[in-house]
Amino acid sequence: MSPKIGKSHRWDDETRRMFFLLVDKGSSVRSAALSLGISVDLAYKWRSDTGIAAKRLPNLVYTDDDKAEFFRRLAVNRNVTVVAREMGFVRVTCFKWVHEAGIFISRDSNARKKAFFALRGQGVSRAEAARQLNINSRQSLDWDQGVRQIPGGRIYPDGRTVLYNQKSQEKMPPTTGAYLNSQVKISDLERSISSRYLNLDQRELIHDRRAEGASIRQIARELKRSPSTISREIARNSTDNIGYLPYSAQRIATARRPRPKQCKLLREEPLRDYVTQRLAKRWSPEQISRRMVKDFPNDETMRVTTETIYQAIYVHARGALKRELVSLLRRGGVERQPRKSPNQRTRRFVSAMASISERDPDVELRAIPGHWEGDLIVGSQHRSAIATMVERSSRFTLLTHLNGDHTAKTVREGLVTTVQQLPRQLRQTLTWDQGTEMAEHAAFAIATDMKIYFCDPASPWQRGSNENTNGLLRQYFPKGTDLSKYSAEQIEEVANELNNRPRKVLDWESPAELLRALIGVES
Repeated sequence: MSPKIGKSHRWDDETRRMFFLLVDKGSSVRSAALSLGISVDLAYKWRSDTGIAAKRLPNLVYTDDDKAEFFRRLAVNRNVTVVAREMGFVRVTCFKWVHEAGIFISRDSNARKKAFFALRGQGVSRAEAARQLNINSRQSLDWDQGVRQIPGGRIYPDGRTVLYNQKSQEKMPPTTGAYLNSQVKISDLERSISSRYLNLDQRELIHDRRAEGASIRQIARELKRSPSTISREIARNSTDNIGYLPYSAQRIATARRPRPKQCKLLREEPLRDYVTQRLAKRWSPEQISRRMVKDFPNDETMRVTTETIYQAIYVHARGALKRELVSLLRRGGVERQPRKSPNQRTRRFVSAMASISERDPDVELRAIPGHWEGDLIVGSQHRSAIATMVERSSRFTLLTHLNGDHTAKTVREGLVTTVQQLPRQLRQTLTWDQGTEMAEHAAFAIATDMKIYFCDPASPWQRGSNENTNGLLRQYFPKGTDLSKYSAEQIEEVANELNNRPRKVLDWESPAELLRALIGVES
């Protein structure tokens, strides 16, 4: 008979920590238990509680004397499981010997069930009835609740069936074993890519210093790293139940390393279709990414970052989207360009005017609709133009078709016609730059009953909403284009499309949606 390996003694947290460190380095559960002097059963229980997968030992070889001793003890104690545990044998193997010998040790389940319900009918509690009949507490609970056991599952009284071997793997909690037994090449584990990345020695230092109670910033100073690097390392590479282990962290990081990875837009058809359709409507990648969260709040598969969309268009190696979509982007460039400072307007308006500094401070709060910012977008050789007005609260845009030229008279007449179509509550103020096209601002103010204010010289940021909108409009009316070729109907169609695009500044609502809500509140 093989003796039971290991001995029991009182263990502390340090013993448990050392046990998991040994297992983390590749030791078997049995050898780690022996080296620390703890019970093998206790070690396997720790392993089972945390979900760590351990190396399987070779099958035990039983002698004829072992088998004979098993049957001798079984004749005294008719419980196979108890005898197998006493001798340190595998329980399944012991049951196999018993069945091959034609010995079937069982009890009449129906008789025990009748006796159980008889006791319950006499008012005996379920726990007491189970104790008297030596019935498992879970079995007695199933009998009490009317649950029927079937091979590989159970049937509840309401007809619900649960099959153990068909549990959804996605709903199963992740375990550390997936990382500890992941197939990672030794050469990859030991290979150092760059000093930018943490290596095994540094991860061991992180673990040891954390065990000593050092803070993340102290560890970062010792490793000459950013505290955020140490924080992310612990958060990303910790095991599920035990915490941060250096060897496991090295394996997790190495398994995450392989490149290239397949682009998300290449394998998700609904996601790719959604992005392509919005790009065709001239939505920006950021608008698509943010609006997707509102359109699919409970579908995590419908998520993609702004940068992923740009790379799917521009990067040849990741070309999950057609290159033709580049022309639908706002700038329309065939290659990505670094951000540049915008050209500043230098033309000034010298007539009598009200400065923006005189404007009511409440306008800056953007809480009340009806305060507008305006400007012109000019066509090729400054021969044609379109007047633009943007409402500050909702970013709602109005476009005015200027027929023939953009003189002060033409601009005044066009703006008066556009503004008079608005409800009175949306005609509060208009802020313009100092361009000569607003030389007749006094006549405009009388005709529309709006107050006109002018920005400081060379200060386009004072009407930033309008400047941003003009940039959006250049997606439809590129610089150098003859704007006179667009009809009033075409310009109105562009305004409608722009007003129905979600905006980041509006928490991904569209200007039209927000303006309707504001008017409803005001009314």
